[in-house]
Amino acid sequence: MIKRILIVGGSNGIGLAIATELAVRDSTEKVYIVDKAAMAEEYNHPKIEGFLFDLRTEDYSFFDRFSDIDALMITAGFGKLALFKNVSEQHIIDSFNVNTIPVLRLIKRFYGKLDGKDDFYCGVMDSISGWMSSPFFAVYGATKAALKIFIESVNVELRKAGSKNVILNVSPGNIKGTNFYAGQNDLAILHDLSCEIIQHMENKDDVFIPKYDEVFKEVLQRYHNDFRKEGAHSYDYKLSSIR
Repeated sequence: MIKRILIVGGSNGIGLAIATELAVRDSTEKVYIVDKAAMAEEYNHPKIEGFLFDLRTEDYSFFDRFSDIDALMITAGFGKLALFKNVSEQHIIDSFNVNTIPVLRLIKRFYGKLDGKDDFYCGVMDSISGWMSSPFFAVYGATKAALKIFIESVNVELRKAGSKNVILNVSPGNIKGTNFYAGQNDLAILHDLSCEIIQHMENKDDVFIPKYDEVFKEVLQRYHNDFRKEGAHSYDYKLSSIR
């Protein structure tokens, strides 16, 4: 059971929802939140401690202070719905420097806990966009596809080394109740999903795709059968959504 967790990207959205869910547990001792933006005061809790840090920073020794954690959840990330021809080169650089590279660096920094004898709970917020072609989300999907393969590969290494710990890949579609699409945080909407993520982390599961049976099992099968056709379908769907 999680007692002391570090949530990177936890001042908003699903990260904040997970933080607040864990904070009200009697068994939780501490919730550390690291984000480039401060958490809104309305979410303050005695067990939650916030820190400001830009993941694009070169020096990650900042994270040495969290040596007491037994759980790590990385939810930081952003995306932009746009055709690849319309995104800037800087957007490409920033996307990988926030969505992808920090995950690898943080997993590397806390790898000793993952590979250790004690229980360590770890999760990464990936995306269903990383499992299939995602027109209008080409850059975002690329950053998430890299995470998918990274997590799967490291989990094999952990199992082969005899570790009882794994990294949970959380790959949802569109999540309501976050500010990802310039919306507003609504923790009531995020309650069930955040509880499910915590449960999968504590169960030491390696993959969790919300609404898999209802939606994504069929979508992934269609993609497997004909990735070109499903990619075109995704293009048309997003185009109609933008309009």
